[in-house]
Amino acid sequence: MSQFDWDVIIVGGGHAGCEAALAAAKLGCRTLLLTMTVDSIAAMSCNPAIGGLAKGHLVKEIDALGGTMGMVADETGIQFRILNRKKGPAVQGTRCQSDMIVYKNTMRSILENTENLDIRQAEVTGLSWDKNRINGVQTNLGEIIQGKAVVLTTGTFLNGLIHIGHQQFPAGRAWEFASGSLSEHLKEKGFQIGRLKTGTTPRLDAKTINFDVLDSQPGDPDNPRFSFWNTKNELAQVACHITYTNSRTHDIIHENIEKSAMYSGAITGVGARYCPSIEDKVKKFPHRERHQVFLEPTSLQSVEYYPNGMSTSLPTDVQVAYLQSMEGLENVKVIRPGYAIEYDYVIPTQLKSTLEAKDVSNLYCAGQINGTSGYEEAGAQGLVAGLNAALKIKERDPFILLRNEAYIGVLIDDLISKGTEEPYRMFTSRAEYRLLLREDNADQRLTEKGYQVGLLDQEKYQVFQTKLEKISEVKAVVASVNVKPTDRTKQVLSANGIGSLNHRIKAGELLKKPNITMEIISQLDPAVELEKLSQWSDTVKKCVETEIKYDGYIQRQESQVQKYLKIESIQIPAILDYDTVGGLSTEVKQKLLSHRPQTLGQASKISGITPAAITILMVAIQKMHKKQPSL
Repeated sequence: MSQFDWDVIIVGGGHAGCEAALAAAKLGCRTLLLTMTVDSIAAMSCNPAIGGLAKGHLVKEIDALGGTMGMVADETGIQFRILNRKKGPAVQGTRCQSDMIVYKNTMRSILENTENLDIRQAEVTGLSWDKNRINGVQTNLGEIIQGKAVVLTTGTFLNGLIHIGHQQFPAGRAWEFASGSLSEHLKEKGFQIGRLKTGTTPRLDAKTINFDVLDSQPGDPDNPRFSFWNTKNELAQVACHITYTNSRTHDIIHENIEKSAMYSGAITGVGARYCPSIEDKVKKFPHRERHQVFLEPTSLQSVEYYPNGMSTSLPTDVQVAYLQSMEGLENVKVIRPGYAIEYDYVIPTQLKSTLEAKDVSNLYCAGQINGTSGYEEAGAQGLVAGLNAALKIKERDPFILLRNEAYIGVLIDDLISKGTEEPYRMFTSRAEYRLLLREDNADQRLTEKGYQVGLLDQEKYQVFQTKLEKISEVKAVVASVNVKPTDRTKQVLSANGIGSLNHRIKAGELLKKPNITMEIISQLDPAVELEKLSQWSDTVKKCVETEIKYDGYIQRQESQVQKYLKIESIQIPAILDYDTVGGLSTEVKQKLLSHRPQTLGQASKISGITPAAITILMVAIQKMHKKQPSL
């Protein structure tokens, strides 16, 4: 083997690239990670945090499958919280404040010590082609590096253009070179390319912040974690702080709004709807007297703070002025100004469920190149793309997650079926089966798959098997033991504000009632049998409690899943000529030809494709199967 002969080449060292490289290497593929700056591998370009609402689900799913983001987040977090803790388990999300420096260094160390994986610094300027098949990449050093598959995880670097006020300069991240040649190469080869915009906040000097006058927000005392495996964290846990904009802040922004790249017409890319700039907030919500800002530490090794909620493209002097109008920031110094960045992306409807290009064999795309925003969305795609590239090389079946199996499945299905015209962000509301896709059961949904495909080792799989056994044991106890209406039972229920019990009832049935928890059940009579519940971990008991409490709703969603699978599982033959299918309107035919869905399920999600059109397609496919049973 020459030094330029690889199985899988990963282009880009961000969160998607890291997961893609590790997945391919774990499957035994000779993997090369190419990045423009080795020192920026796994860098957190924007907020110093992992997880959040729906994003925490993605991280746990990555972890359950055998990915790495969750473990690194656990080891390098400096504050952990559960968001939406007072709401139902389906919409709760784990989030950690990350030490950006330690996170980046930890992930790089894992990559450097992974077998079958090499790292090189170079800019990829184009791809090496064999007709409609990729067999390597071209670099700015004039090299052609051969590879059987290529995964593009270029983040915001494709024709990246940074805006600070009226100042513009090419960059993929603050003061890092942009990649112009690769984007032009993809356009020349026929890829549909779009333009998006995102932004980040200024970074503040903690020495100049008056924390004494600000509200403190500590982490949760139970220190929740992402990983289902045994992770350790030896870092100090710290608080964030909260401040607010005010009328003076808003006046400064209004007075200078035309200096913002967003409002001067300099930016043409579409921005993130759910992560607006401070200019957008002030302009579009004039009735709001103030906007909340979280001051987040970026690292225990740095004085930099991230003012979450203050993304901007205003000039630096204006940024300083409006920041100093806020409580606690009267004397603040800005270490790095905030900025907006425009970049090219590949319209994701050109991809298959595996994230391989429909028209180009062995080329995969993952992360912001597909129009998404966020480290978590990127990492999830990277894992799927890297895994599928490796599986194809090894001539194994592809790895595809459906909408009923994982948030990762929802993410990819949304992208390839509907596309996106703005940076796509994951929300729990995007998952129609979210009660089945909770954070707590991500391992029960996905770990078997991760083990079977080769991402998870035997040791972690055994941890999972042991957990399943414990869950079964707890279920057996609550299903078999009758709670008795004794004085002890009545006292415990009364002390917890719960009405009296007048007859025997199975512990499992009692657990379905509001405000009854596993902890309360363990204190009731018969004490000898129910106190045994204390021997199992809170994690195991919580899993059982959730399944029992939501059993009726879960069964209803499982019934809905069966209907979904009937359509989703029907493959659309590649040779189907839509022009020969009677009853389809011209508009429907055009949209089907443009999106080229692989299944009826994907077709049904395309805007303008009616239920009647799906029925017509189903009949046409059935007729084709009768004529050609081998399809």
